[in-house]
Amino acid sequence: LGYPCHGSLKDIKENVDLVVLIMPSRMIYSVMDDLDRRMEEKGVRLVLADLDNTLVPYRVTEPSRAVRQWRDALAAEGIALFLLSNSRKPGRPHSFAQKLDIPCIGHAGKPKREGFFRAMERMGVTPDQTVMVGDQIFTDVLGANRSGVTPMLVKPIRLAGNPGRYIRYAVETPFRLLGRWRPFV
Repeated sequence: LGYPCHGSLKDIKENVDLVVLIMPSRMIYSVMDDLDRRMEEKGVRLVLADLDNTLVPYRVTEPSRAVRQWRDALAAEGIALFLLSNSRKPGRPHSFAQKLDIPCIGHAGKPKREGFFRAMERMGVTPDQTVMVGDQIFTDVLGANRSGVTPMLVKPIRLAGNPGRYIRYAVETPFRLLGRWRPFV
Protein backbone atom coordinates (compact mmCIF):
# COMPACT_ATOMS: atom_id res chain seq x y z
CA LEU A 1 0.00 0.00 0.00
CA GLY A 2 2.63 2.56 -0.94
CA TYR A 3 6.13 3.22 0.22
CA PRO A 4 7.04 3.44 3.89
CA CYS A 5 8.22 6.81 5.10
CA HIS A 6 11.88 6.59 6.06
CA GLY A 7 12.24 10.05 7.53
CA SER A 8 10.32 12.53 9.55
CA LEU A 9 9.46 16.01 8.35
CA LYS A 10 12.31 17.26 10.55
CA ASP A 11 14.76 14.99 8.67
CA ILE A 12 13.47 16.24 5.33
CA LYS A 13 13.78 19.88 6.47
CA GLU A 14 17.36 19.29 7.63
CA ASN A 15 18.23 17.80 4.21
CA VAL A 16 16.66 20.76 2.42
CA ASP A 17 18.53 23.16 4.72
CA LEU A 18 21.80 21.41 3.83
CA VAL A 19 21.13 21.77 0.10
CA VAL A 20 20.44 25.47 0.58
CA LEU A 21 23.72 25.86 2.49
CA ILE A 22 25.75 24.40 -0.37
CA MET A 23 24.01 26.35 -3.14
CA PRO A 24 26.04 29.20 -4.61
CA SER A 25 24.25 32.49 -5.21
CA ARG A 26 25.93 32.64 -8.58
CA MET A 27 28.29 30.60 -10.74
CA ILE A 28 30.93 32.61 -12.59
CA TYR A 29 33.67 31.46 -14.95
CA SER A 30 36.45 33.63 -13.60
CA VAL A 31 37.00 36.16 -10.85
CA MET A 32 37.75 38.60 -13.64
CA ASP A 33 34.12 38.49 -14.83
CA ASP A 34 32.75 42.02 -14.98
CA LEU A 35 31.03 41.94 -11.60
CA ASP A 36 32.55 44.91 -9.78
CA ARG A 37 29.91 47.46 -10.87
CA ARG A 38 27.04 45.11 -10.04
CA MET A 39 28.58 44.39 -6.64
CA GLU A 40 28.88 48.08 -5.88
CA GLU A 41 25.24 48.62 -6.89
CA LYS A 42 24.22 45.89 -4.43
CA GLY A 43 26.12 47.53 -1.56
CA VAL A 44 29.05 45.09 -1.50
CA ARG A 45 32.10 46.59 0.20
CA LEU A 46 34.23 43.47 0.67
CA VAL A 47 35.13 40.53 -1.56
CA LEU A 48 36.62 37.57 0.25
CA ALA A 49 38.56 35.48 -2.26
CA ASP A 50 39.98 32.00 -2.06
CA LEU A 51 43.52 31.61 -3.36
CA ASP A 52 44.21 28.23 -4.95
CA ASN A 53 42.26 27.49 -8.13
CA THR A 54 40.26 30.70 -7.69
CA LEU A 55 42.78 33.53 -8.12
CA VAL A 56 45.66 31.42 -9.44
CA PRO A 57 46.40 27.72 -10.04
CA TYR A 58 47.88 25.68 -7.19
CA ARG A 59 51.56 26.42 -6.52
CA VAL A 60 51.56 29.73 -8.43
CA THR A 61 53.19 32.28 -6.14
CA GLU A 62 52.77 35.52 -8.09
CA PRO A 63 49.51 37.38 -8.73
CA SER A 64 48.78 37.58 -12.45
CA ARG A 65 48.26 40.85 -14.25
CA ALA A 66 44.55 39.98 -14.58
CA VAL A 67 44.22 39.49 -10.80
CA ARG A 68 45.93 42.84 -10.18
CA GLN A 69 43.59 44.53 -12.65
CA TRP A 70 40.58 42.92 -10.96
CA ARG A 71 41.77 44.16 -7.55
CA ASP A 72 42.15 47.66 -9.02
CA ALA A 73 38.68 47.53 -10.64
CA LEU A 74 37.15 46.53 -7.31
CA ALA A 75 39.02 49.31 -5.50
CA ALA A 76 37.77 51.83 -8.09
CA GLU A 77 34.22 50.86 -7.06
CA GLY A 78 35.04 51.17 -3.34
CA ILE A 79 35.25 47.41 -2.80
CA ALA A 80 38.11 45.86 -0.82
CA LEU A 81 39.65 42.52 -1.77
CA PHE A 82 40.62 40.17 1.08
CA LEU A 83 42.36 36.80 0.75
CA LEU A 84 40.64 34.07 2.81
CA SER A 85 42.57 30.85 2.25
CA ASN A 86 42.62 27.36 3.73
CA SER A 87 46.18 26.83 2.50
CA ARG A 88 48.26 25.04 5.09
CA LYS A 89 51.52 25.89 3.37
CA PRO A 90 53.40 28.16 5.78
CA GLY A 91 53.44 31.69 4.48
CA ARG A 92 51.93 30.98 1.06
CA PRO A 93 48.69 32.98 1.41
CA HIS A 94 50.38 35.82 3.30
CA SER A 95 53.20 36.11 0.77
CA PHE A 96 50.69 36.16 -2.12
CA ALA A 97 48.50 38.75 -0.36
CA GLN A 98 51.51 40.92 0.41
CA LYS A 99 52.50 40.92 -3.28
CA LEU A 100 48.93 41.96 -4.12
CA ASP A 101 48.86 44.49 -1.24
CA ILE A 102 45.65 43.11 0.28
CA PRO A 103 44.79 41.76 3.75
CA CYS A 104 44.77 38.02 4.36
CA ILE A 105 43.78 35.24 6.71
CA GLY A 106 45.61 31.99 5.98
CA HIS A 107 44.57 28.59 7.28
CA ALA A 108 41.08 30.11 7.67
CA GLY A 109 39.34 26.85 8.54
CA LYS A 110 36.55 27.20 5.97
CA PRO A 111 33.69 26.19 6.14
CA LYS A 112 33.85 27.26 9.80
CA ARG A 113 32.43 30.74 10.29
CA GLU A 114 35.23 32.19 12.41
CA GLY A 115 37.52 33.12 9.50
CA PHE A 116 34.69 34.87 7.69
CA PHE A 117 33.73 36.85 10.79
CA ARG A 118 37.35 37.79 11.59
CA ALA A 119 37.83 39.11 8.05
CA MET A 120 34.59 41.13 8.14
CA GLU A 121 35.38 42.53 11.59
CA ARG A 122 38.87 43.48 10.48
CA MET A 123 37.41 45.34 7.47
CA GLY A 124 34.47 46.89 9.34
CA VAL A 125 31.71 45.37 7.22
CA THR A 126 28.68 43.17 7.74
CA PRO A 127 27.74 39.89 6.02
CA ASP A 128 25.25 41.64 3.73
CA GLN A 129 28.09 43.87 2.48
CA THR A 130 30.33 40.87 1.76
CA VAL A 131 30.73 38.39 -1.10
CA MET A 132 32.86 35.21 -1.04
CA VAL A 133 34.40 34.10 -4.34
CA GLY A 134 35.77 30.57 -4.33
CA ASP A 135 36.02 27.37 -6.33
CA GLN A 136 34.79 24.81 -3.78
CA ILE A 137 31.26 24.18 -2.57
CA PHE A 138 32.10 22.36 0.65
CA THR A 139 34.49 25.05 1.91
CA ASP A 140 33.89 28.42 0.22
CA VAL A 141 30.14 28.25 -0.52
CA LEU A 142 29.16 26.36 2.64
CA GLY A 143 31.24 28.67 4.85
CA ALA A 144 29.85 31.78 3.18
CA ASN A 145 26.25 30.64 3.54
CA ARG A 146 26.80 29.66 7.18
CA SER A 147 28.21 33.15 7.79
CA GLY A 148 25.43 35.06 6.02
CA VAL A 149 27.82 36.06 3.21
CA THR A 150 26.79 35.88 -0.47
CA PRO A 151 28.67 32.97 -2.07
CA MET A 152 29.84 33.16 -5.67
CA LEU A 153 31.24 29.96 -7.08
CA VAL A 154 33.99 30.30 -9.67
CA LYS A 155 34.96 27.66 -12.21
CA PRO A 156 38.20 26.07 -10.97
CA ILE A 157 41.22 27.31 -12.91
CA ARG A 158 42.82 23.88 -13.25
CA LEU A 159 41.98 20.41 -11.97
CA ALA A 160 45.33 18.79 -12.73
CA GLY A 161 47.13 17.09 -9.90
CA ASN A 162 45.28 15.56 -6.97
CA PRO A 163 42.81 12.82 -8.05
CA GLY A 164 40.65 13.68 -5.05
CA ARG A 165 39.89 17.04 -6.66
CA TYR A 166 38.26 15.31 -9.63
CA ILE A 167 35.97 13.34 -7.31
CA ARG A 168 35.07 16.39 -5.23
CA TYR A 169 34.29 18.50 -8.29
CA ALA A 170 32.19 15.66 -9.75
CA VAL A 171 30.10 15.57 -6.55
CA GLU A 172 29.72 19.36 -6.71
CA THR A 173 28.63 19.45 -10.39
CA PRO A 174 24.82 19.49 -9.83
CA PHE A 175 25.16 22.48 -7.48
CA ARG A 176 27.47 24.25 -9.92
CA LEU A 177 24.88 23.81 -12.66
CA LEU A 178 22.06 25.13 -10.48
CA GLY A 179 24.14 28.14 -9.49
CA ARG A 180 24.52 29.21 -13.12
CA TRP A 181 20.90 30.28 -13.39
CA ARG A 182 20.56 32.10 -10.08
CA PRO A 183 20.46 35.89 -10.17
CA PHE A 184 23.49 37.82 -8.93
CA VAL A 185 23.38 38.68 -5.23
